[in-house]
Amino acid sequence: MDKFTKLTGIAAPMPLVNIDTDMIIPKQFLKTIKRSGLGVNLFDEMRYNTDGSEIADFVLNQPAYRDAQIIVAGDNFGCGSSREHAPWALLDFGIRCVISTSFADIFYNNCFKNGILPIVLPQEEVDKLMDDAERGANAVISVDLESQTITGPDGGTISFEIDPFRKHCLLNGLDDIGLTMEKVGSIDAFEETAAQARPWV
Repeated sequence: MDKFTKLTGIAAPMPLVNIDTDMIIPKQFLKTIKRSGLGVNLFDEMRYNTDGSEIADFVLNQPAYRDAQIIVAGDNFGCGSSREHAPWALLDFGIRCVISTSFADIFYNNCFKNGILPIVLPQEEVDKLMDDAERGANAVISVDLESQTITGPDGGTISFEIDPFRKHCLLNGLDDIGLTMEKVGSIDAFEETAAQARPWV
């Protein structure tokens, strides 16, 4: 998993509430177990017409936001089914941070396991960032995980809270497998001791 330390990028405004995981990545794209290749179908039914052409007024189809790395979203982002494909699709598109007033619990946890930083802020601060994000190509926001701050295009700073353990994992690029591999010395020692104590196993 890639480390998350500091991210400076275009923020796309998505003020809709209750953006669920089926909107993020529709069910017909869940056949794969690969984490790559899903970005093209991110928000598929919102991005494309039935003939495959782009819906011009969808935010990620607008020239200013095609390379967005941050989403500023409405309340309850990631609700619905528990599909981990949702953060996979966001990450494959290039989204590394989502800012909202609240997230569905499973989606929120899955973000951390995939190198995406979900930030919870009060409504008034999300409103400020939403206003910043609506500036198009000038909607550049910097997110510094170490200092737990967000800096807007005018230099204003907002602080955010994050669980220290999750912060540690993101800063060091540790998913569940990475955390396990940090203990490989202890695991090997246990296995060697167990093999000597029970050679018949």
